[in-house]
Amino acid sequence: MIEGHVVVDAHVHVPRLSTLKPAWLEWAERYSGPHPWRSVYDDDGVPVPAKLDALFEAEGVDRALLFCEYSPRATGIQPFEDNLPLVEFNPARFRLVANVNPHLHHPVASAVEWQLDLGAVALKIHPVHGAFSPADKELYRAYEVCAARGVPVILHSGTSTFPGSRSSFGDPALLTDVIEDFPEVQFVLAHGGRGWWYDTAGFLALSKENVWLDLAGLPPKKLPDYYARFDFQRLAEKFVFGTDWPGVPGANRNVRALAKLGLPNGVLRAILAGNAAKLFPGLAV
Repeated sequence: MIEGHVVVDAHVHVPRLSTLKPAWLEWAERYSGPHPWRSVYDDDGVPVPAKLDALFEAEGVDRALLFCEYSPRATGIQPFEDNLPLVEFNPARFRLVANVNPHLHHPVASAVEWQLDLGAVALKIHPVHGAFSPADKELYRAYEVCAARGVPVILHSGTSTFPGSRSSFGDPALLTDVIEDFPEVQFVLAHGGRGWWYDTAGFLALSKENVWLDLAGLPPKKLPDYYARFDFQRLAEKFVFGTDWPGVPGANRNVRALAKLGLPNGVLRAILAGNAAKLFPGLAV
């Protein structure tokens, strides 16, 4: 907890360092600031469950969603199973998030089902790093699985600077048909349309009951500027807290910055934990 608030970090990357491309490590070093993220790794670049758990405890993070990623073009392949020891160490704090890439996973539905059966509470799609459209018809099989299982879908929404990325696939407008074709699926737009699509992401979140915005990678103090065309308090009711760890100077710092925006206490509680508890199955807070 931080200042009496339960905190869910809904966007965390803790890969084995050997699975990454150099640009990922450069990104983490650049944006982590003084945050000691490397302290959770051993000399071989493997995350140590006890150290990760202790760091998140010290940061005040009660729950964290751990991402994997299959993006050989951009960041590398970070296998789902690498996160299993972290969740096994503290299943109360950590949860798994599935990931598929239609260029790599065939059939896509089977890959999603396998990861959900191992405990994933959401599916992450990264069209920008994978260079595919989130409306690709092959992905409809993945969305159908999520609809049947009652599992939300997190989609990278916005730009990326990693070499090999295709930022054009980060346009939230590409999801319009998907969102309408799967009204029973909750869609979380990771990074909230970062770059030049904040207005599109904000409009979708306010106009569609099944669309939410994750704040990963967005400096809290800049949020009112990014979404200046909207009723900020009303839009904030659709925010989900996430950091994009380790590319952040600490969850504690971001939570305190959010608290300074002057939002009602109930809205702040929803952003930090309440919305995540509604979206992700079994995420009791």
